Amino acid sequence: MDEIKNKKVYVKEKFSRVTRRYDLVNTLGSFGIDHWWRYRTIKELKRLPGPILDLCAGTLTLAKEIVRQRPRQVVALDITYEMLAYGKVRLARHPALSFITQVAGDAESLPFKDDSFWGASVAFGIRNLANPEKGLAEIIRVLKPRGKLAVLEFSRPKVPIFKQVYHLYLNHFMPLLGGTLTGDEEAYQYLAKSIAKFPAPEEFARMMQRAGFKEIKFYPLTFGIVTVYTGVKPL
Repeated sequence: MDEIKNKKVYVKEKFSRVTRRYDLVNTLGSFGIDHWWRYRTIKELKRLPGPILDLCAGTLTLAKEIVRQRPRQVVALDITYEMLAYGKVRLARHPALSFITQVAGDAESLPFKDDSFWGASVAFGIRNLANPEKGLAEIIRVLKPRGKLAVLEFSRPKVPIFKQVYHLYLNHFMPLLGGTLTGDEEAYQYLAKSIAKFPAPEEFARMMQRAGFKEIKFYPLTFGIVTVYTGVKPL
């Protein structure tokens, strides 16, 4: 219990410190490919009406993409209030903001009724949950029957040579870049450690299955740097 509590406190503290440069580091660190990753993820939910729940919403980058692909109601939840607040300021003059409702809350204890959302998304956040299984159980609870979940998460490339280069990049270049731009190198050392500890795609798919999701699919992008997972709540 203490370990779970400590991780929540740590993640909340770290993300509140890097809020203003978080998106810049993501874009520079991925050479801009992160925008395409988000596009591909939300394309999985494009046919669904609102409301859509965006968990670990951060500065509303993914929520904006949800609205861009199809204008509809989005509820953006994040445990770090500072991230949501900065996202609201950043989108102050953007038409997408009128579709987005922000909620500061815990993804492992969602403040919503059962069967509330047609879709749910999580980008680079599921590995930050202290208890991912509990998070998945909460997501399936609040989805409507036949509602769909789309998850975008870092994974570990398996292509020879590329995986060694990526390992060096993730463990050395990203902490240097993130530390230089945000002043918190430790936050980006945590990034590498959390990716290393996250289950392989096959195992995470089984975790989704244990939570009750059906029609589970997953596919890698950019040589396996990230993986997109989808699952549907049964009737």
